[in-house]
Amino acid sequence: MIRVLLVDDQPLLRSGFRALLDLEDDIEVVAEAADGAEGLALTREHRPDVVLIDIRMPVLDGIETTRRIAADPALDGVHVVILTNYGLDEYVFDALRAGAAGFLVKDIVPEDFLHAVRVAARGDALLAPSITRKLINRYVTTQPPHVGAGTSLEELTNREREAVALVAQGLSNDQIAGRMAISALTAKTHVNRAMSKLQARDRAQLVVLAYESGLVTPRTP
Repeated sequence: MIRVLLVDDQPLLRSGFRALLDLEDDIEVVAEAADGAEGLALTREHRPDVVLIDIRMPVLDGIETTRRIAADPALDGVHVVILTNYGLDEYVFDALRAGAAGFLVKDIVPEDFLHAVRVAARGDALLAPSITRKLINRYVTTQPPHVGAGTSLEELTNREREAVALVAQGLSNDQIAGRMAISALTAKTHVNRAMSKLQARDRAQLVVLAYESGLVTPRTP
């Protein structure tokens, strides 16, 4: 059972999302919150698999809430998905940097919304290749590097660097395997080891680190 927490200051939107999720046999909404502070408290209380959180809220916004969830060792395994009305707005990259697994636009069709919840629960990033390219081209090129602790590439092997570069282009493990002429399991191993060495919470953060460290640039083919 996938356990979901809804965090949004608009009751009507929360009700709509809950109505969709409650129809699914494999998804359970464990709680709802109207602001980030309440959402953080409920996350610590329920430890859901997925937290769907609005990016702009009173008391504590989605970015800071995400940052606190990601920084709490007790909440390891909780996957935050940012909800936004604005698509690729100025806050999305900051949310990914803070530790979000991805983001969804609120006008998403129901089928894609449910699929996204299941993807996030598996620990996969909600960054399709087209979204990754748009995100990077729009924001990484206009923002200065923000390389912090844990982003050194020196500990990576050449194959791990290659795998990270392909993740940053939005490729799946199967696609990375094809590009590197290795098995999907080996590709997954390279990615997971790179995530561990770079202290990346998930693939979304690995994308951020790849660009901020200079391993990949937006103009890389």
